Amino acid sequence: MKTKVIALICFLITACTLKAQQTKNPNINQFVDLAGTIGKSQGTGALSYVYNWRIGKKRKIEAGLGARLTSVAGTKLTYTTAGPARLTRTFTTPFVIFFAGQKTENWDTLTVQRPFVNALNVTINLGYNFTPKLSAGFNIDLIGASFGRKSSSIFKTNGEMSTDPVSKPTTFNLLLTGDHDQGSLNSEFFIKYMLGDKWGVRAIYQFLFTEYTAGSVKQTAPDGTVIDRFRNKANNFGLGVSYRF
Repeated sequence: MKTKVIALICFLITACTLKAQQTKNPNINQFVDLAGTIGKSQGTGALSYVYNWRIGKKRKIEAGLGARLTSVAGTKLTYTTAGPARLTRTFTTPFVIFFAGQKTENWDTLTVQRPFVNALNVTINLGYNFTPKLSAGFNIDLIGASFGRKSSSIFKTNGEMSTDPVSKPTTFNLLLTGDHDQGSLNSEFFIKYMLGDKWGVRAIYQFLFTEYTAGSVKQTAPDGTVIDRFRNKANNFGLGVSYRF
């Protein structure tokens, strides 16, 4: 599954790049971006390729697709029960689930000692150009695959602790909104300023999910559901540099 998803992402990047090279369209905004963020006990680096169409009467709105490799490293990060959403949230309606209360009584934790996750995902991108130089936008990962370092972790359930020597990043990533999501997913809100025709800088707020799958330990929920996926949610801040083709 991971190989097929990575191959699909590479194909989309190649197809979009060839199309842009063949047609120098002023209504297309194509760029690469390198970003770094920091948060509590973790840091990230992300390399992105973005292909946006400028739409609307004044071509101020941008929307498009892209691909992003996000690498996350940290120390002793706490991952909580990743779902299913019916066990972790008070209601489960997609999208609206963001406003649902949390059922913390159903949470177990997996404290990963040396997490390192690489998530390669297709992204969807939205933006608005206030002026030729100043814009703001949002992007989020849709689907992809993750790989990274196995790590020992400490599993805590009902006040009891045990060790899992082989926790590893969850392989498959899929945006389903909120606690329906699977895997590691990156999203950004940003403000961008163009320094010239080609180069721009971004100020970034990042909301990041990373997910580990336990190897030798499992959570058993009150209804008997067996759970081995655990998620860390992080609010990070950082900067990015982009180059427009």
